[in-house]
Amino acid sequence: MKENDIKQLEQQLCYEFNDKELLIEAVTHTSRASDRLKSNERLEFFGDAVLDLVICQELFEKFPDYDEGDLTKIKSMLVSRKTCSSIAKDLNLVEYLKIGKGLCDSRGLTGSVAAGAYEAIVAAIYLDGGLEQVRKFILMSFDALIAKVNSQQHQENFKSLLQQYAQKNLDSTVSYEVIDEQGPDHNKCFESEAIINSRRFNSAWGINKKASEQRAAKNALIELGVIESREEDS
Repeated sequence: MKENDIKQLEQQLCYEFNDKELLIEAVTHTSRASDRLKSNERLEFFGDAVLDLVICQELFEKFPDYDEGDLTKIKSMLVSRKTCSSIAKDLNLVEYLKIGKGLCDSRGLTGSVAAGAYEAIVAAIYLDGGLEQVRKFILMSFDALIAKVNSQQHQENFKSLLQQYAQKNLDSTVSYEVIDEQGPDHNKCFESEAIINSRRFNSAWGINKKASEQRAAKNALIELGVIESREEDS
C-alpha cells in the first residue's frame, strides 16, 4: 500500500495511525494475503466485539429509561452487516481494500467484505489509539443512525416514549393496571390503563398484557398532546 494511499485513507477515517502496519492489515482481505493470519480476519473478529461494546455503552448512557428489551432492539438494528457495509461505503473503504482479482466484481465486495473491513478498521484504531479514539471514530458514523433508529423505535414503543415524557416533564414514573380481562384462559384479552401521578388515562384492549399496555400508553400520549390521534386509531 503506497504512502499516499495510506494518508488519503487516514483522512477519510479522520484518524492518523501510529502503526501504519495495523491499517494495512485491516484492509487486506484473505484473497490477497500470503497467509490467512496476515489478513484482516482476526481484526474483523476483534472489531466486532469493540463495536458492540461502544454501541452498547452509548445506548446504555444515552437512554437511561430504556429497559433491556428496548436497548437490545435498537442495538440489533444498528450493529449489522448491512449497516457496517453502508458505513464502509460512505468512508470509501472499498477503494483501498487489498483484494484478489476474483473478488473485484463480486457483490460481497460492497457487502460482507466491506462490512468486515470496517470492523477490522475499528479493531485497528482501538489497538493503535485506545478506547476513546475508537469511540470517537465509531460515533462519528453512528450518532445520526442512533437518533434515527431511536425515532423509529418510538413509533412502535409508546411505553418507552411515555416513560421518558413522564420523567422529564412530570417528574414521575408510569404504572399500568389491568382493569378487565375477557375470554378463556388460553385466549384471553386484557384491558389496561396507564397511570401517572394518580391520573388514569383512557384504557385500551390487547391480545396480551404487553399489547394492551402499549395501546394504553399511546392513549396517554394522545391525551397529553405528545402525539396526534389518527382517524384509524379511534
